[in-house]
Amino acid sequence: MKSKKQSADGIKIIAANRKAHHDYFIVEKLEVGIALVGSELRPCREGRVTLKDSYAEEENGQLWLYDMHIGSNQYSNINDHEPERKRRLLAHKNQILKFGQKVRTTGMTIVPLKIYFAKGKVKLEIALVKGKAKYDKRDSLAKKDAQRDIERELGGRY
Repeated sequence: MKSKKQSADGIKIIAANRKAHHDYFIVEKLEVGIALVGSELRPCREGRVTLKDSYAEEENGQLWLYDMHIGSNQYSNINDHEPERKRRLLAHKNQILKFGQKVRTTGMTIVPLKIYFAKGKVKLEIALVKGKAKYDKRDSLAKKDAQRDIERELGGRY
């Protein structure tokens, strides 16, 4: 039986950065792998991961993820991982260079959207984003509220 967070295609979402959709315009998405140490896997399975203020940068042809918090593992020994260490992201060289160039030239940012298990491997969905102004955020909230009202009205008629 599937857990309640697992979808039909075998993806189990560990954590999602819902605030990213509110704060940024999503320009382009990319699925990448992430290099974890052994003690980080159990907290991922338990969902003790936070993507709130994390971001990625390209350094020397490699993508690095900063400020992603993975809780400590109560069963690991003294060699437990550092909760907010920088982690290497695994992607093809041309994808890394493309994202890095767009960040340098257009002033965009790379932000993680969600972290999940896919076929037994931990994957991360990152996005190239552009910041929203305050009025853009208010506008998107107004549209969301209007859509919710429409759904509520249509739902009550059937």
